[in-house]
Parts: sequence; C-alpha cells; structure tokens
Amino acid sequence: MLKLTFKLAPSEHEKRLITLCEKKLRAPVRHFRILKKSLDARDKGQIRWVYTVECAAEEIREEAPVFERIKGEMPRVYIIGTGPAGLFCALRLLDSGIRPILIERGRPVEERLRDVLEFQRTGVLDPASNVQFGEGGAGTFSDGKLFTQTNSPLNREVLRRFVQFGAPPEIAYLGRPHIGSDKLRGVVAAMRKYLLSEGAEIRYSSTLTGIKCREGKVYAALIDGQEEPCDELVLAIGHSARDTFEMLLASGFQMEQKEFAAGVRIEHLQSAIGKAQYGTGYAALPPADYKLVSHAGERAVFSFCMCPGGVVIPAASEADMVVTNGMSDYARDGKNANAALVVQVKREDFGSLHPLAGVTFQRRMEALAFRAAGGGYRAPVQLVGDFLAGKESYYFGEVQPTYACGTAFAPVDAYLPPVLSASLRLAIPDMNARLAGFSAYEAVLTGVESRTSSPVRILREENLQAVGFEGVYPCGEGCGYAGGITSAAADGLRVAQQITKKYS
Repeated sequence: MLKLTFKLAPSEHEKRLITLCEKKLRAPVRHFRILKKSLDARDKGQIRWVYTVECAAEEIREEAPVFERIKGEMPRVYIIGTGPAGLFCALRLLDSGIRPILIERGRPVEERLRDVLEFQRTGVLDPASNVQFGEGGAGTFSDGKLFTQTNSPLNREVLRRFVQFGAPPEIAYLGRPHIGSDKLRGVVAAMRKYLLSEGAEIRYSSTLTGIKCREGKVYAALIDGQEEPCDELVLAIGHSARDTFEMLLASGFQMEQKEFAAGVRIEHLQSAIGKAQYGTGYAALPPADYKLVSHAGERAVFSFCMCPGGVVIPAASEADMVVTNGMSDYARDGKNANAALVVQVKREDFGSLHPLAGVTFQRRMEALAFRAAGGGYRAPVQLVGDFLAGKESYYFGEVQPTYACGTAFAPVDAYLPPVLSASLRLAIPDMNARLAGFSAYEAVLTGVESRTSSPVRILREENLQAVGFEGVYPCGEGCGYAGGITSAAADGLRVAQQITKKYS
C-alpha cells in the first residue's frame, strides 16, 4: 500500500486522484482512501487542495473494531447528560454489553429545537431546554466543529462513529471538519434511536439532585429527589450545569478553579473574510475561516469557534442573563462570518479562592450584559471602530447583527472587566495586520461570550474516578477534561473503557 500526497486546483475534480494513483502504481487502483484534505491558501495566486491518500493495486478490507463483552451480571450505570461525552460513553458501554441509563435535564433534540426557536421569537427562556441544555449538549447549536488540538488515538473513533450515524463522510479526512448544526441534530437523533434499540434507557426532563455513598463508594443516585440504585455514575454534565456544580461541592467533591476565556462575538461580512483569505477568487472556494492569536497586551487574545456564513445566537440558560454563541449550518451560506474574540481570564480575576468563583465571574458579566442592553434578552452591540475610539455606537453599516433576540447599542466596557476590554483594544488592530479588514469600522461586537469552557474542574484519579468517590466519573468538558465536541466525546469513550475494564 502506498501513501501519497497530491495537490489539486480548486477546479479539479477529486476523481483525478485515482488517475494520479494509477500512474504511481502502474496498475488499476483496487483500494483508495483519502486520509487528509486541507486547503493551502498561503499563495493567493496558487491556492490548492492538498490531499494525502493511500492506495493499492489489491483490495484491502478494513476490519471492524471488536470490543470485549462483559460476562456475568451487568452493573447499573447512570450517565448524567447527553452531550458528546455522555452519548459516546453510552455507545461504548453498549459495545461491551452494558445497558446504561442516561439522565438528561433537557428535552429530545427535536423538541429542544422548538424551545430554542420559541425563545428567540418571544424572549421567554426555558431554563431546562435551551442552547446549553438538552439532547446533544451545547455543541448541537454551534457549527458542529470536530477539529481538536488534542492528539488522542480515540479521535479517529469519534469521527468514525459520527459518520456511522449520518455525518458527512468527509469529516474523517478534512483538515478542519465540521458537521453543521442542521446535520448534527439528525446525527444526535440517530444516536438516540440506536441507543434505545440496543437496550439503553434515556430519561428526559430529569435531573441529578444528589449522590448516596457508603464507605466512599456510590450506591445510589438521586434523580429528582428519588433514590435509585447505582453501581457506576458518569458525570457528563456540561459546562453550564451550575446547580449541579453547587450540589457536588456541597456533597464533598474536590473541585478547583479552572481558567477560561471571555469576551465578545465579532461579525464581518463573509465576503470580506473570503477576499482577505483567498483574494479575488474567493467565490469559487469554500467559505473562508480564520484563526487568530494576539499577544499585543499582557493577556493573550484569540479567536474561537469561528463560524463561516453563520449567526450569533442567544445562549442564555439562566434568567436575566445574556450569553452569546456562534452557529453555522452545514452549507455555511449566511451573509456574515462570526467568531468569539476572547481574552484569557485568570484565577486572580475571580477575586475569591472559592472553587466556584469562576461561575460567579461569568454570571456577573452575563447579568451586566443583560442590563446594558435593556433586558428582554437583547444583546449589547458596538461597532469595532467605535469600540477602538471609545465612542458610543448609534448606527449599523454593511454588517447587520444576526443575534435573534434583538440588540441594543451599549459599550463593551459596560459588561467586560477593564482588563479584558483593554486587551481587546490592543488585539484587534494587531490581528488586522494578519487578516486585512479585521478591524473594519462597521464590524460588529456582540456580548457577552462567557461560556468558552468550564470554569471548574472536578478532580479525578488516574482511574478517572472522582477523588474520594469510588464509582463516580467526572467526564467531558463540564468537569474540566475536554474542550470541544471531539475531545469531550473521546473522554466519554475513555471513561466507558475504564468502566468496562473494571468489570471484565
């Protein structure tokens, strides 16, 4: 088998790769697979797709993974949360014969979509079913980005599973894969159907309210106050389960503050980003994205969760607080591009040593953003040029905000701490030097982007069980062990493997 690298112009069809492989093999291709595909746009006059492929003159069958099945009596495993960590943990447990019980405070993804749209239309928030809570987790209303900076061998398994349940096949080899929020909802529904068909149980509109232990070992979970026998408990609770954090801390779990990042969403015309990245031929290429980092000030500032052709969405999960996030559908064909533009938040900013001081810090910004925009879950907005000049905004230019609950002009300084807004003022012109037009006067800043990652970590041992609590597994992004869909899913697989190992 050969592994080869080729470059194709954007106008060339991928079928040409077969011809190129046959020239190298000097024989017909019987096995062919794209391993990686990425766009090289460094030279705007010679933009090329770069492919890494494997090929052979004989057929090669890939063996499906074989998982060890547990023999004997099965443990009673509860998984709290149906985000990527919880769903992938459940899938892997089923591979071993364990039929888990999944507990989800929100609703199935179809009902959740209706709740999210109703909130955007009326401004009436359902604290249990929204962008943060519900089947699929917070990533369901995003871009479905699957690239990760972690180098776990489980990442490939995550992508394989997504494709199995209906994700576009190219996510397995694209350099920066994404599913799109519209397609991701269908994938989540397909996962649910499979889990139920294999004997898993899923309970919606249900919440973990307590944990019962005997001699340091869990023996029961309290679900909405009702005690239920439990041998193993997976906490895939997500980064916004603030009431659960409080309950766990009161129950004696060891927790620590975790640094995160906060700031705003920045919106440009997608065409402007395409022209800056690709030149005049941008229309023939995929919607352009970017990733920027600035060290112009004392605090690092970086773009995060960039959504080409997307929208800024209302992402509150608590009353009278404004939170933003970004979302794109698979086609990424919206008029605007948006990204989180966030600053490092350090423990010293929290003003307290309390383990949940980061949560308090987030809530303060979110409440200030709500008040700055006048309530009703409108979001405060300011033009980039006015923000840099320290002026009030009073009009929109080419870039119209996409935030669905409405906006009101208010300065970024009204809700961000001075150290964060000062860092943004230094970073935006610095980033403009690397991406022309980034500091365009009429680009729009919408706040507040506060839920980039969990502000807390629930401590666990090398066996992935919580310190002092045998049989309890802090898991995924919410507990401080992941930073996105892929890494959270991989941590769910890792926890499932540990439980399987315990009973093998």
